[in-house]
Amino acid sequence: MKNKSIIFSLAASIFMTSCVKEEEKIESDAGSASSDFQLVKYNNDAATSFLGVGLWAWPLPMDYDGDGDMDMLVSCPDKPFNGLYFFENTSGEDFPDFAPPVRIGDAIKNVQISHTDQGVFVTVPGAELTNFKSELGEQTKELYDADEIKNQFEKVRFNQWKMVDYDGDGDLDIAVGIDDWADYGWDNAFNEQGEWVNGPLHGFVFLLENQGETYINKGKLEAGGEVLDVYGAPSPNFADFDGDGDLDLICGEFLDRLTYFENIGTREKPEYKKGVFLENSSGLIKMDLEMIIPIALDWDRDGHVDLIVGDEDGRVAWIRNSGKIERGVPVFDSPDYFRQQSDNLKFGALATPVSVDWDNDGDEDLITGNSAGYFAFIENLGGEIPSWSEPQLLKENGKTIRIQAGPNGSIQGPAEAKWGYTTLSVADWDGDGLKDIVFNSIWGKVEWIRNTEAGLETPRPIKMQRGNSPVTSPAWNWWKSESDELVSQWRTTPYAIDWNEDGLMDLVMLDHEGYLSFFEGVEVGNEHAILPGRKIFYGENASVFTNKDQAVNEEGGPLQLNNAEAGGSGRRKISIVDWDGDGDLDLLVNSVNVSWFENTSQSTDKVIFAHRGPIGERILAGHTTSPTFVDWNKDGVPEILVGAEDGHFYHFAR
Repeated sequence: MKNKSIIFSLAASIFMTSCVKEEEKIESDAGSASSDFQLVKYNNDAATSFLGVGLWAWPLPMDYDGDGDMDMLVSCPDKPFNGLYFFENTSGEDFPDFAPPVRIGDAIKNVQISHTDQGVFVTVPGAELTNFKSELGEQTKELYDADEIKNQFEKVRFNQWKMVDYDGDGDLDIAVGIDDWADYGWDNAFNEQGEWVNGPLHGFVFLLENQGETYINKGKLEAGGEVLDVYGAPSPNFADFDGDGDLDLICGEFLDRLTYFENIGTREKPEYKKGVFLENSSGLIKMDLEMIIPIALDWDRDGHVDLIVGDEDGRVAWIRNSGKIERGVPVFDSPDYFRQQSDNLKFGALATPVSVDWDNDGDEDLITGNSAGYFAFIENLGGEIPSWSEPQLLKENGKTIRIQAGPNGSIQGPAEAKWGYTTLSVADWDGDGLKDIVFNSIWGKVEWIRNTEAGLETPRPIKMQRGNSPVTSPAWNWWKSESDELVSQWRTTPYAIDWNEDGLMDLVMLDHEGYLSFFEGVEVGNEHAILPGRKIFYGENASVFTNKDQAVNEEGGPLQLNNAEAGGSGRRKISIVDWDGDGDLDLLVNSVNVSWFENTSQSTDKVIFAHRGPIGERILAGHTTSPTFVDWNKDGVPEILVGAEDGHFYHFAR
């Protein structure tokens, strides 16, 4: 108990220190504010949620507090939830509701943990993090020149070092998992048939053999007589997974699968069979998202080595080793995502909320998308500072609605197959009195989900009445839109609003060239449609912007909110509200938090916006944010709610 008290005191000290560190600041032209963006809490003690940090979970499962059960440490390297977090196992169970996260330090990049017969080791490229529980990465022991391996490749994103007694001689060797993106390139490499013409991702495992005073690089491991090569991000894990006394190997990848390499040699002289994907009676074992980080250990201490796997959206799952062997391969359960006591309201990563009274009970709920391509309803349970229920995935006919890129839906290639990037607005699109969902995604196809008394229907395209106007879509798309289909740049909000106040819903959004445009709503027969976009929105003091909200000119002109192409296109999230209370509608746009574009002049065919810059000072974006407006205190003055890259929600009160 003494050790436990010391550890908790240390954790508390580190946590308090981290809280008072000065946050990154930016200058704001939006005027003074009485507050800044604050993390939204569940405020609901009865709720639980998925255990989660921000974007990209690197799990470090260990008994951190020394009480005999397994806790979870997770490193989160992205903004704004960057840090090393401690989730305490307060029940001692194998699948507990962990305590809420406590930030105990800064994030550690490429951190790995190895559970070996010689002990538990935490490593980063080239070094061991010694006395980790007390030092949390501040104390290192150099092991090997990490650049010797990394510099063999042009573009490396994952560099993962694990300790293992590879050859059973009693000392610890090093396995290095490293990926290579050189063949893959990055984006815009599809031919007209939608085939990726660049190469795949590569993921290799190197062995550094312990020679006492030094390590010898033995090169890339082989399996099945060939160089072992998985689809990026190898995350190597050596353990006796099949219980035959030697060490097998399981690797992750950049996508969602796990590859098993059986040791068909001996404990002293390993030889690996060609890899096979792990599967069970439900099919291939896949994580819900990608960029997965598996860690091997016997989590439930039943004698079978399990996998604890971090997912891209900040969750961590247990993939239990059943102890069964089928066709020579160990059988694992499907991923079971850990839970925690509710704390920070969260929905995956890159959450894209809209505030709306979805259930018609008089308060503002949330409908939100995220990077995984899901939609969720988050019910407001009441209060001036609302309490919330856990997000409920939206379904049609009992099936969860999920939009995904698949092998060729992302301009950035097949490595993004699991992503959907749903971004949306909510409006009565068909005029039947029920709120529908209008959305865009990774595809750039603008669609809507009709709401009926029987429930939501299957997504369908927004109809375009083109007349003599040409069919348009981004120049870099390998596929072209249908004549009656609206295709714009990817990952940009289609804002549904009756802009011209004629009783029909319109769309305000980026067109295929990145210009903010007005798509007028019309009735065609019994169906609601839109006309081709018109560039009626202008910038006053700047008119051309990057996707990071940086002005690239100082002249007025049609408002181009993104001047980039291909993978850099789109990515602008918008909301429309009278922010300054002067009676006209202003524009809120993603930036380091949220930027205000003030409406300074408006006529039927020309609306002029002046870029006033970020509303607050707190940096919420690594890639992007997504704004909506709320009025939780019901005073008639709009506040801002932001979905951030970390999947959390941040509130700006006034």
